[in-house]
Amino acid sequence: MAGALLAGSMPPRTAWYLAPLGAALLTWSLLGLAWRQRLVAGIMTGLAFFLPTLSWLIGFHPAGFAALLGLETVLFALAMLAVDARPARWWTVPAALVALEAVRGRFPFGGFPIPGLALGQLDGPLAGAAPLGGSLLVVGLATGAGAAVTALLVDGRRVRTLAVVGVSLAVGAMGILLAGRDGASAGSLRAALVQGGGPRGIPAVVSDADAVTERQVQLSEDLPSDLDLVLWPESSLAVSGPVTDTSEAARVAQLARRTGATVVVGLSESYDRSFRNAAVAWGPDGRIVDRYEKVHRVPFGEYIPARAFFESLSDLTALVPRDAVPGRGPGLLGTPAGPLGVVISYEVFFSDRVRSAVVAGGQVVLVPTNAASYTTEEVPATEVAAARMRALEFDRAVLQAAPTGYTAIIRPDGRVVGQSGLSTPEVLTATVPLRTGMTVYARTGDGPVLAVAALTLLASPLAGLCAALRRRRPGTVGT
Repeated sequence: MAGALLAGSMPPRTAWYLAPLGAALLTWSLLGLAWRQRLVAGIMTGLAFFLPTLSWLIGFHPAGFAALLGLETVLFALAMLAVDARPARWWTVPAALVALEAVRGRFPFGGFPIPGLALGQLDGPLAGAAPLGGSLLVVGLATGAGAAVTALLVDGRRVRTLAVVGVSLAVGAMGILLAGRDGASAGSLRAALVQGGGPRGIPAVVSDADAVTERQVQLSEDLPSDLDLVLWPESSLAVSGPVTDTSEAARVAQLARRTGATVVVGLSESYDRSFRNAAVAWGPDGRIVDRYEKVHRVPFGEYIPARAFFESLSDLTALVPRDAVPGRGPGLLGTPAGPLGVVISYEVFFSDRVRSAVVAGGQVVLVPTNAASYTTEEVPATEVAAARMRALEFDRAVLQAAPTGYTAIIRPDGRVVGQSGLSTPEVLTATVPLRTGMTVYARTGDGPVLAVAALTLLASPLAGLCAALRRRRPGTVGT
């Protein structure tokens, strides 16, 4: 039941309060259990959480879905082993969930943080803590609030519990105050996001690349002339070899000259055994001024880790015929429109990629993405939620463009001020603020929250070890 409640809080649903309820039930169910029982409880809760939230993977590769479901469930169960099941140690439950989210964001193959517990909290009161400690702090506060409710009911030490809850609420309130400050404005940007539309449920490797480009071009013909930026989605262009001097590049250059805007296009450059997934910027004069190549690739989507081994288990060539070349450096485009932070598609789920762009000077964050492979709204909605969380964490407007949706315009406070439908051809325009300030989280990253979670989980074992050492210490002889 606890896992089902946690799953119910995930996008596209907005029932943020279900996560604290799930954490409360999870805490209650773990109290007094031996380690083997906690392991079983973790497996059952993990299955109930991940089975519905990863089901969108079944259409891609059923065996891959089963493998990922098993791995994520095992990670959840191992996190529950770290919990101290005594009522007085209730806060080890949210600490274990924070540690779990941190691990999932880094393992396996660089991390797979979908779904992320924090993404269900964007419409709740504790999301305002994101500028202080990022999504991990939001997870800790939301699940800690639920665990505290259980502690108040079963633990006799209510004063201490209320004190911990009070501190948590104060941290959340401080985050909301910090997020509301407007002391780092660098002007504004008039942007147009072009969503060409088209059918969904078609993997990128078999899509009609020319048709995708043509839809983008046609919809851009009537763009106004008062724009600073035009953003096209990931995979808007697909070319063989470098994009420079191709006919596709000439069409984008013409658009830039006609609108007098910087045009940023997500494109794919194919080679014999590899491809490059890039965001390329054309200046108002029609010349390419900068480019960024995707650093954090999608495992089994853009490359096959240990390809020879995994292809011996399953035919993956049709799914991923060639591997993406990993990019380098921060996601920053130097353009006439200003320094633009950029992350491509999957990278929006990783705060470190956005952090590198912001620290490098990005005043707004662009997310060219392609969610056309999915038939349901779950992945596009989850991606918008991730973009909202990144906006909150770093106090930056986020502009996300997808060929078939969701395309979204998100303000630095995480509010969505414009969002497209799915499959429809649409152009979203807005004036968004440019920012230069640095939030606390932009300066520190996940380190402080991870340190608190680790100390919380290690406190009981260390105390037990110290007590054992004291008992074994030989007594002193009086004189």
